[in-house]
Amino acid sequence: MSEYAGQSSDDVTADGAFQAVQDGYEAVYDALPHGETFNRLWRENAYRGEFPVEFAHIGFLTLAEAERLLSLLAVPSRGLLVDVACGGGGPGLWAARETGAALIGVDPAAAGRAAATERARRAGLEDRARFVHGTFEHTGLEDASADAVMTIEAFQYAPDKPAAIREFFRILKPGGRLGIVCFEVDRERAAGLPILGVDAVDDYAPLLDASGFVMAAYEETPGWADRVYPAFQSLVDHADALTAEMGERAAAGALSEAMLTVATRPYPRRVLLCAERPS
Repeated sequence: MSEYAGQSSDDVTADGAFQAVQDGYEAVYDALPHGETFNRLWRENAYRGEFPVEFAHIGFLTLAEAERLLSLLAVPSRGLLVDVACGGGGPGLWAARETGAALIGVDPAAAGRAAATERARRAGLEDRARFVHGTFEHTGLEDASADAVMTIEAFQYAPDKPAAIREFFRILKPGGRLGIVCFEVDRERAAGLPILGVDAVDDYAPLLDASGFVMAAYEETPGWADRVYPAFQSLVDHADALTAEMGERAAAGALSEAMLTVATRPYPRRVLLCAERPS
């Protein structure tokens, strides 16, 4: 049993992975190659086709948001970008292609890392991208090794956010920047629903300040609710097709979060933030 933020949960593994979320995403990544309906619904609703298809992902990140984040991160060409909770690697590989940086993707889910490795091969980036096992709190990377760190639409699930932020600070070089796109979470609405996360935070700025980061940007992403809730509702509306194509385990992983999100509306805001480790 792991301790975090004054709470405890059997869902948190010894290395800091949130097991309930990891299991769901592992099943979904395994099933994506034959999840035609899921892929179509997600592309049409979550980011409305506004991301290069070769770097498609199962978050809500649009190309405009990715470009904004990359401008803030200022990743140097031939530098090292680390993507934590990288999943299938889409946004991180896109960023590596755009900047010329090397990429290390960190994720606890083997299926996500396998998908990311194959995607890097197809994109011609296998010579400067690798994907390793790790979690928010334990990346396994060396001190001051990264020029920039990013994590996209996963940080709300981190079971110990102060520990995760300390880990980001540790692996960043002085002057390096951290970029996060994630949801602020209403503690009351998420209470008792571990699939939505177990350490709900409604403002990440104090956590970053406490760890020594200097905030460069903290902004709500425009129009997020008009995509997030319809995307989840579209999955619920096509539950039978998802189950037939992806299997019960993967469909259950996708649908359980979708139904709870639509029913509880636990997210006050979706935010894009960037903070710097001082030189």
